[in-house]
Amino acid sequence: MEADHNETSGETKSAMHTWRYRHHFTYKADQGKNIIVQCNLCLPRVNLLSTSKTSTSNLKKHLDRTHLGCEARPDAKRGRSKEEHNGEESRHCQLKKLKAEIISKCMTQTKIDDHIFNFIVEDCQSFYVLEQPGFRKLIAGLTEGLKSMDRVTLFTKVDQGFSRMREELMAKLNNIQYVCTTADVWTANNRSFFGMTCHWIDADSLERKSAALGFARLQGRITYDTIAGRIHDIHVAYNIESKVQTTVTDNGSLFVSVFKEFAVDGQESDDDIGFYENVSAVLEGEPEQDMLLFLPTVQRCASHTLEQIVTEDFWQAVSQGPMCQLHYSTMAKVYAIWNKCHHLQVGMEAAEEIGKMALVVPAVIRWNVEYCAVQKIVSLSERELTELCARLEVQRLQPEEMAFLKEYVAVFHPLAFALELFQAEQKCYLGLVIPTVLSLKNKLNEQKDAANYFGDVINAIVMAIDVRFQELFASTEAKFATATTPQFRLWWMAASERDEMCSLLATEASQVDPCSITEANTSRNLSTIESEDDFFSYGPVKPAAQIQQRGVMEEIRKYIEGPGKSLECLQDFPRVKQLFLKYNTTLPSTAPVQRLFSQKGNLVTSQRNFLTDDYFERIQLLRYNSNVCPSVTV
Repeated sequence: MEADHNETSGETKSAMHTWRYRHHFTYKADQGKNIIVQCNLCLPRVNLLSTSKTSTSNLKKHLDRTHLGCEARPDAKRGRSKEEHNGEESRHCQLKKLKAEIISKCMTQTKIDDHIFNFIVEDCQSFYVLEQPGFRKLIAGLTEGLKSMDRVTLFTKVDQGFSRMREELMAKLNNIQYVCTTADVWTANNRSFFGMTCHWIDADSLERKSAALGFARLQGRITYDTIAGRIHDIHVAYNIESKVQTTVTDNGSLFVSVFKEFAVDGQESDDDIGFYENVSAVLEGEPEQDMLLFLPTVQRCASHTLEQIVTEDFWQAVSQGPMCQLHYSTMAKVYAIWNKCHHLQVGMEAAEEIGKMALVVPAVIRWNVEYCAVQKIVSLSERELTELCARLEVQRLQPEEMAFLKEYVAVFHPLAFALELFQAEQKCYLGLVIPTVLSLKNKLNEQKDAANYFGDVINAIVMAIDVRFQELFASTEAKFATATTPQFRLWWMAASERDEMCSLLATEASQVDPCSITEANTSRNLSTIESEDDFFSYGPVKPAAQIQQRGVMEEIRKYIEGPGKSLECLQDFPRVKQLFLKYNTTLPSTAPVQRLFSQKGNLVTSQRNFLTDDYFERIQLLRYNSNVCPSVTV
């Protein structure tokens, strides 16, 4: 009735004729390309709306905003025509087929296999994931019918990826002049592994680059000659035995024995060179063969040395001092809080509720983690700490004990900061160690007079620093590394020693290969036309020739007197830059090789027992080297 009335009233045919919500509106008049209608749902209030003759979107928006879910419903009598319904179904099928065609063109089986390979390697996932029905359904659903590869295909891709990674890494190392390696031994689930990483500085960008060289299984008794053989074999395998400046290790007795026996000093005779005897070959009755070992000089881990100062010298000074009883009573209560938070979910929830933060619990034997945990407790107010101790049912810390902890945090903050510096990788060089240790001593001495509890402990720690870093302070290589770091230059030295150091630097710089100097200057001074001033030329370019002609001492003095602290300024001093590359390639700690072990636990489980030692090593190296060899994982 209403539709007939509208037609007799002069309504022109529009998109509303076939619209399912037409019964909610009454036609009023034409207005050019639009029509005016009245909303029946808004009655008794008169609400006139304007909409296009070819579209009902404006009216649909009104229904959705004003009458959605209550009165606005489609007209059941005014349903879609069969032809319209069939046409929409046809368009839906066409879109579905088009989607399948796009997916099939963009996502091939090879690409799916590559993505699954990256997923397994980068996240150290179990190979059994490929056999899980849910994972197979996920891949099939996301890829419109493509399949997940099986474990045999995955093993093949691991072999191929490892071969490509090894070739690419060897090609990179072939063009590097100086490298440094780090080595460590890790044991878990009655299985021991030997890890080694390699580090160098890019000659153009002066950025630190890192790669993993080995993650081999150690079977049988671990002896110093076994470790020496592993280090030598990896250096030879990657053809870097003549490029390694130093090998950084911890201060454990195993590595001390290795380099004491096999490291070659330039002043030693041939009789002092170590020989490696293959014991397993002797036991199997094979001909006895002695292999000549060449191991580079060793650099003790600076962060491990600081850890030893805290764990050994610090505790010894505390146990013998007047604050022994106060220290043990305070730390006993602190450990009681940590134990409750670690073993009881209620304890952790109470700490988060009261302190509005997750309370750090030292789960590993590292002093800086323990220091951060104490720092969290000290940051709590007296009311919050009292409430926390009551909720956890532990003894409350007394005011003197809280004062003891606050002084502990304040006094040893420089020590925790120094440890963080040494455990970095990208911006950490051997030249950082001496200034850091000197600054640490100065900051500890500054707090000695104001300390109420740790005055004697500070004296003991400063003395321990002098003893344990004595070899480093006497090292000429460490001094060269510090002097060629623009951030420090010779500012850390006494004024009476700087002239002698300048002479030593000049002597060392004069022995730099002239070819490397020319290449350094050429790479920086290539003429590029970026403006009119760059275009006009009136003779041969002089800066490069002048740099070559000026004396070595002049270059050293200009560098020493320069104000710049960034590494970019080394581009203006080619000889100093070469010395920086030579001596600062060495890292001050073994943190990188420890990071190599950071995801090992995800592989060493009962589900990974079928993995051979070779495949275990390949997965670890592929994961670690994904940044330096990006073509392996795409």
